[in-house]
Amino acid sequence: MWSAQALRVIADTGEALVTACAPGAQTLWPSLYAKARADGDRTVRTEAFDAMATGQWKLAPGVWQETELLLWKPPAAWFSINAFYTAAGLRNWYVNFERPARRTESGFDIFDLTVDLVIGPDLSTLTWKDEDGYAHVRRLGIVTDTEHQAVELARAQVLALTSRPGRSRTPTGGHPGAGTRPGRRRACLSVRKPAPERRQRAGETARLADAARTTDRELMAQLNRDPTRRH
Repeated sequence: MWSAQALRVIADTGEALVTACAPGAQTLWPSLYAKARADGDRTVRTEAFDAMATGQWKLAPGVWQETELLLWKPPAAWFSINAFYTAAGLRNWYVNFERPARRTESGFDIFDLTVDLVIGPDLSTLTWKDEDGYAHVRRLGIVTDTEHQAVELARAQVLALTSRPGRSRTPTGGHPGAGTRPGRRRACLSVRKPAPERRQRAGETARLADAARTTDRELMAQLNRDPTRRH
């Protein structure tokens, strides 16, 4: 297990799994990755990728901070779309390129493929992020040629979502829950300690707890009651 994050289920349909995370939610990070984030030192982040390639790393506990997160994960997609909120409202959209989700007893597993796309709240700006890290994990063999091809296709799919004529004002195409600000209920992790033989490239693991399921109809009713929450 590379990392774990406690999320709250907002909706789970054939169209998408929508989850939320509020400040204070529990997380587990690779200790080197956590150090890189705390120190702002990207060289340490590179060391974390090197550790991933060897299959040996240590995890450090943490908590989600600063933003409220709403995550939209279509089935079989090689990306997820994330909306980050602050007290001022929607800060930005964030597309995380990753393997399709695999359901488990305690939530779902993904494998973060490193490269990301940051999109302005009104879709007017698009900035690719961590291309250097992506090139490094490609060199290490963490991201295979087949996965690279899938990422390239996913990039094109995401760009099409943000640029097609008559598009919705959200990169999710206006799907239920995509523009609804998440609640602030804190989620907690329930993670079993992995056996030593399982310490390999398991990818980024998201643990779902404190589930609060909402139907599509209820989500749309929420949006209709508060149109200011549509983005």
